[in-house]
Amino acid sequence: MDLLRFITCGSVDDGKSTLIGRLLYDSKLIFDDQLAALEADSRRVGTQGEDIDFALLVDGLSAEREQGITIDVAYRFFATPHRKFIVADTPGHEQYTRNMVTGASTADAAVILVDARKGMLTQTRRHSFLAKLIGIRHFVLAVNKMDLVDYDRLAFDSIVADYMVFARDAGVAEFTAIPLSGLKGDNVMERSAALPWYEGPSLLEHLEQLPVDDAAAARGPFRLPVQWVNRPNQGFRGFSGLIAEGMVKPGDSVRVLPSGRTTQVSRVVTYDGDLESAQAGQSVTLTLADEVDCSRGSVIAAADSPPEAADQFEADLVWMAEDPLLPGRGYWLKLGTQTVTSTVQPPKYEVNVNTQEQLAAKTLGLNGIGVVELATDAPLVFEPYASSRTLGGFILIDKISHATVGCGMLHFALRRAQNIHWQAIEISREAHARQKGQKPAVIWLTGLSGAGKSTIANLVEKKLYQLGKHSFLLDGDNVRHGLNRDLGFTEADRIENIRRVGEVAKLMADAGLIVITAFISPFRAEREMVRAMLPEGEFIEVFVDAPLAEAERRDVKGLYAKARAGQLKNFTGIDSPYEAPEHPQIRVDTTVMSAEEAAESIVREVLARG
Repeated sequence: MDLLRFITCGSVDDGKSTLIGRLLYDSKLIFDDQLAALEADSRRVGTQGEDIDFALLVDGLSAEREQGITIDVAYRFFATPHRKFIVADTPGHEQYTRNMVTGASTADAAVILVDARKGMLTQTRRHSFLAKLIGIRHFVLAVNKMDLVDYDRLAFDSIVADYMVFARDAGVAEFTAIPLSGLKGDNVMERSAALPWYEGPSLLEHLEQLPVDDAAAARGPFRLPVQWVNRPNQGFRGFSGLIAEGMVKPGDSVRVLPSGRTTQVSRVVTYDGDLESAQAGQSVTLTLADEVDCSRGSVIAAADSPPEAADQFEADLVWMAEDPLLPGRGYWLKLGTQTVTSTVQPPKYEVNVNTQEQLAAKTLGLNGIGVVELATDAPLVFEPYASSRTLGGFILIDKISHATVGCGMLHFALRRAQNIHWQAIEISREAHARQKGQKPAVIWLTGLSGAGKSTIANLVEKKLYQLGKHSFLLDGDNVRHGLNRDLGFTEADRIENIRRVGEVAKLMADAGLIVITAFISPFRAEREMVRAMLPEGEFIEVFVDAPLAEAERRDVKGLYAKARAGQLKNFTGIDSPYEAPEHPQIRVDTTVMSAEEAAESIVREVLARG
């Protein structure tokens, strides 16, 4: 039998647990120990029969939700003589919308529950829109609790009419509306005499007839994201992963991306032995006829129809974190088995899930849905999400907390990514460094305003100059007079400020220079972003350490006084945080060292590093 995955979703108290309980109970596939427990409970309360058994099952499902067990996604399994099912039971509360997205990401169908008494609610629209966005093609509008409106046809027709208007605007191509009662069982497993005016299938009959997307995946061109490389061992070198699409057999011509090398499949290997062929949904190890550049994150694909590779994209983005999206900040982007650093631009627009209106937005908050452009630091092998969930769907991960903060669906690569190519140059960064007789580096001074960064940085450059070193100083105030004059002091602007300075510092290091920077650079994520731009060992983080009280006492520029008076917003240390380095390469304490001593210690340490 094939397997259909579907999700139940909607608003709070729309009857998801009751409906799932009915499906589980009536399918007669409750585990033996659960049945025994239910029978024991029935005897204990002195009641026999189906009603008490079903009530106890539903009470158990509800108790799980109350205890927080299904605040995350709970997966239930049942079967009929025609098909096996996995149902993802997701919470209806708005703050857990991200959990609904998790459940929908692997679903073939969405059962959208609506309370017949309440009609369409915001969560009905939100969950429907997200299900459509995530690529679900089969929608069921389950108008539940019809028994509480006396099975009124007008109540049902009114909800269906409202949903039809929404579905047209949201891009939901088609849906099947079914009136039912999860509690009474009407139209759940089979047609109910209580609704003689309804002539369509029951919920289960409809679910048994829906096509399964796995079959379509097997017909597509071959795709295997490489998850694991088996290193050479007695002549065996294999590439393991789950086949996302298509079929493969020995002798097939394949292309390895992003390198683009072509070769042939020698063997299709599993734990139980070699296969003559394998298809989507199977985990296999492939051996290849030639030695090719292939590692975790590579994609092995049909040679005559490979996916694309690019580093700039347009995508739908669903924001799933309490803290808002910070445009310009580097996040880990994970797509299939590929992980790269990605920066997101301010949204092109945010979507109002109630009206489908496109709203201007500078960021996305919790549960915000928008269209964005993003760039990655390395090419991604991808396909549009509409064609492939595996190679088109991604998550964003905060680099500091390692929490998943967003999920997205790629539309297409931006044309500028295809039209801009890296120009080879003959004078390398190593040649520039040899000419100057030094190893390039970026000496990054960070600390609170008033800690002494600019004074110390200036002395460091003077000492390096006197030693015959080729250097250049980038000062925080100075670059805001030119390069970054368009930026303010919001969190997003501060991130962009550091990103630009990091790119300039990298170019100067490529020219063989020793670059000294003096920036508050309050966020660890952005300092790590700059570190990642440079070769290992060339980024030297210097923490110019001065307690807030001491920096405020100095207040050379009078900025702290303005911030305390409310005249200067987003000032670091007052109403904007400073994240001190956890493991700086150099730390200078300006409460016990003079600026001259601090500069001397920095130069001494830098020279010791070569």
